[in-house]
Amino acid sequence: MNLTDQQLIALLRDNARMSITEIASRLKVSRTTVQKRMEALEQEGIITGYTVKVRPGVESNRIRAWMSVTVEGTKATSIVQKLRADPAVYTLHSTNGKWDLLVELRSDTLENFNNILGRIRLIEGISNTETSILLSTHKA
Repeated sequence: MNLTDQQLIALLRDNARMSITEIASRLKVSRTTVQKRMEALEQEGIITGYTVKVRPGVESNRIRAWMSVTVEGTKATSIVQKLRADPAVYTLHSTNGKWDLLVELRSDTLENFNNILGRIRLIEGISNTETSILLSTHKA
């Protein structure tokens, strides 16, 4: 990736719906250059998709939580596959230290949230979990 690619990605991270014309203007390159660089970044797997950011609090009754997970032995790959397939798992991170995985969970009700916790705790190879419900988010 060159500097133009890095600047292009930064613009798309800020606003993935920005027009090709606007990106070209900001980068001081042609529209064709922007289109070719975007296609190349997609084909190389650097850009894997485009998304929408939703303002916190807009989604009503959304319960969010962080679950820290300890994995037994060498079962991390299997556990990650099972967690990735769970619709309640929003993000999944490998970590170092006391916990092996950090999982962001989302649910619409406390009852469903309780079911999610039970389901995840039953995954073979998970030896311990600790969950904290997110009460509010502050911009850094």
